[in-house]
Amino acid sequence: MRSPTSLPLILAILRKDVRTEVRTRQMISSMFVFAVLVLVVFNFTLFLDEVRAIELGPGILWVAFVFAATLGLNRSFAIEGENRCLSGLMLAPAPRSAIYFGKLLSNVLFMLVMEAFVLPLFVVFFNLSLWELLTPSELATFVLVLVLGTIGYAAVGTILAGVAANTTMREVLLPVLLFPVSVPIVIGAAEATRLLFDENPDTSPWIWIRVILVFAVVFLIVSWLTFEYVIEE
Repeated sequence: MRSPTSLPLILAILRKDVRTEVRTRQMISSMFVFAVLVLVVFNFTLFLDEVRAIELGPGILWVAFVFAATLGLNRSFAIEGENRCLSGLMLAPAPRSAIYFGKLLSNVLFMLVMEAFVLPLFVVFFNLSLWELLTPSELATFVLVLVLGTIGYAAVGTILAGVAANTTMREVLLPVLLFPVSVPIVIGAAEATRLLFDENPDTSPWIWIRVILVFAVVFLIVSWLTFEYVIEE
């Protein structure tokens, strides 16, 4: 009989993923290199001045985040497939959704670490100063956009990574499934960031922040309710 308490399993999965990443440094390093490559390509091909950098920079930043995060999400369940680790997790006396939330927390953590390293390089490459562009309150709002956008993208990406992990073409299948579904999160995060960078925004960034929040909550609830059926397929 399964125990209703899933917190120990969630924390155990999180600790295991963190320890594995500390030893191997595969996920964060690969995501970081990919994100930096995207920034370098855009920086050397567009030749943006300060005005154009403020207009296009947020979109480029989130493209880098999304592509790099997809690379990490593909790896998150792939490591569980080795030596049938996922089958062992499914035998734990806890709800199957605990596996989802454990992987979600580790994915969010790794994505935030990657973003923390990539963001300073974005500022340098595009010759922007967040301290001049953003007031302290706007900077706090920008951090909120990063966190909400990351959680929303990881929420849907984690369950779709679980779906793709059971196939022989997971590297191709995950982006095909994930990119269309996550469009509201990505557009909302990019638009909110653009409005925060703009000195005279045409609307409030909170409109898009609410969009991100709504879709993040929907993705979390749907993933929680369906993960048990997804993981058994």
